[in-house]
Order: sequence, then structure tokens, then C-alpha cells
Amino acid sequence: MREDALVMDDLAAAPLSERAFHDGLAYLTWLPDSRPPWPGIVTVHGAGSCKENHGDFGRLACEYGWAALAYDQRGHGESLGEISPTAMDDAIAMAGVLAASEGVDAARICIRGSSMGGFVAIHAAAASDSIAGVIAICPPSERMLAEALRNDPLELRADRRALEPWLGEHDLREAAARLGSKPLCLLHARGDDEVPWDYSKQLYDGAAEPRRLVVVPGGHHRSVQHDAELQGDALRWLERNLG
Repeated sequence: MREDALVMDDLAAAPLSERAFHDGLAYLTWLPDSRPPWPGIVTVHGAGSCKENHGDFGRLACEYGWAALAYDQRGHGESLGEISPTAMDDAIAMAGVLAASEGVDAARICIRGSSMGGFVAIHAAAASDSIAGVIAICPPSERMLAEALRNDPLELRADRRALEPWLGEHDLREAAARLGSKPLCLLHARGDDEVPWDYSKQLYDGAAEPRRLVVVPGGHHRSVQHDAELQGDALRWLERNLG
């Protein structure tokens, strides 16, 4: 389940506030021009992608008054190491990096992920009180991820010996239920032939309010994540529903 591998070529024109490393993780941040304090959102990319592919969302978030951070997951881009069960700890750590940025409201740090990144986002938010809400785009199940790792055409840098048993012991539906009162917004294209849209419906059904499921007619696995209208609408909904 490969995410969009197109690197946005206008990244240099984006209002980047920082390009840096934290514990071997390469990241980018965008800070809005509006008056602080700002809510913050961390973007977790999918398999085979990188932080630069989400510069469009970083800029969009700034337009809506959000501080944004995107980072390379391990096994990708400029970050060190391999994909492993520590991916959730990495996401939580990056939420802490954004929360520590001047002007950012540490009580309103959310996380957004697409494909494998959506899987990581839900698990990280379920495990940490520091993450206040989630936008998950076509998140796969553990079974789907395990199958993708076994048949990996991308030859990703991954600790498969640790990942396979970890994936066998966890259930994303249970993680979605553990979010409790944290808002969960799920976005999915009905035409997705890699992660069936009804899996997001299962996550939605098991989650508590506030929750939202948007299923777009047609499309494919990568069509929703760069839809500016849908992403802006998701940010507005998330901000309205933060505690």
C-alpha cells in the first residue's frame, strides 16, 4: 500500500519555519502568520513516501491557523533506522517537538496520517494523552500491513522480525475505541482498491463521539490526501471538536 511518491517541487516556496532533526528523525515545520496560540498537527506519511510530499498540507494548515509538522518515518527519506514497532513512539515524540514550539498550544496537538501513516496516527493517539485528536486517511489494518510487508515491491528498510509479531498482537479497531472522547475524522475513497473503504467504517463504528467518516465516491488509494477542500474541512471539524 504505497502512498503518493510525488515530491512537491514547490517546497522551496513554502513558508517553512524549520528543517531539522530530532533523535534521528528529519522533520519540517510550518507556522502560521495569525496570532498565537495555534493548534498543532503532525503529519505521518505512508509507506514509500516522505515528508516533502505533504508540504501542500503544511501550507494549508497554516492558512487555517494551525502550526504543522511533517517528518520522515524511519526507513524513509532522511531519517535514520528502520520501520519498526517504535513508529508509534516516534509519532508521539514528534508531537512533543511541535508542542514545544513557541506559540503552539500544547493542549491542542493533533495528528494526521495517510495509509500506513493513518495506522500509526490512530495507535499513537490511543497511546498518548499528549495527542488530542486524529485525522486518518485510508488507514489499513494490521493484517493488511503484514501482507504488504511480506510482498514489498519497494524493499523498504524495515525490521520485519519485530514488526510481524507486533502486528499480530494488535488491532487498530481496539485502538480507535481507546481514543475515547478524542475526535476522530476518517477519510476514505470508495474506489480504494488497496484498503477497502468499509474498514474505515469498522473503525468509525467502534469509536466514540466525536467521530466522523467521509467516504468519497470513486477515487483511489492516494486521491483523498491531497484534496484541499476535504483536508480543510477535516481541519475545521477537528478544531471545533477539540476539548
